[in-house]
Amino acid sequence: MKLTLRVWRQKNADAEGAMSTYEVDGISSDMSFLEMLDTLNEELILTGEDPVAFDHDCREGICGACSLVINGDAHGPERTTTCQLHMRSFQDGDTIDVEPWRASAFPVIKDLVVDRTAFDRIIQAGGYVTAPTGAAPEAHATPVPKPDADFAFEHAECIGCGACVAACPNGAAMLFTSAKVNHLNVLPQGAPERETRVLDMVAQMDEEGFGGCTLAGECATACPKGIELVSITGMNKEWLRAARKVKR
Repeated sequence: MKLTLRVWRQKNADAEGAMSTYEVDGISSDMSFLEMLDTLNEELILTGEDPVAFDHDCREGICGACSLVINGDAHGPERTTTCQLHMRSFQDGDTIDVEPWRASAFPVIKDLVVDRTAFDRIIQAGGYVTAPTGAAPEAHATPVPKPDADFAFEHAECIGCGACVAACPNGAAMLFTSAKVNHLNVLPQGAPERETRVLDMVAQMDEEGFGGCTLAGECATACPKGIELVSITGMNKEWLRAARKVKR
């Protein structure tokens, strides 16, 4: 395959960025999207040019580091992570635009790499269980109803990639935050901090500068792990319940 790539290049956070055009040839349809970028970078290095900076880690669709906007879609045309997107999804001769996440809370560091530590700070605000539990308990020591366990596991699948933010027309982080809140709040281990968790995490989300949610639904459409929009409504109910308790 021969492709034309239009890639966002930006030297640092303070520099102005622009799209640069590159031609790549000999791309196999079995390559992943990141392997294709590796091929481009090898050619750039051989010609003495600065390679394109992009995030990656596991390359197995688990960590969420490989976050790119491809032809206007978070992670590209398939509902998967960028590292699991393969070049068979494109045609010989295609022009492909590759950009970083676009959100004020995700400033560009260089080229396609953005700073997503805003997510870390949301987690630090309450996405954990602080109660000392000692050694790991026996698996069946605390009975959890299967619907609650399934609900928790579904939300625990969130890998924090940020596709929800990139896809949202408002740059909201509600789907990410709701996944982290709902994951713990439904379990008995998370119950003691149920109210403070949702209040603190939502407050931190707002402080980070993410946009407001208008339930456009693009977040759930782009989520590579299939977290549904009802996750947000569940968190809203949690927040309202906790806020009423505080007012009393």
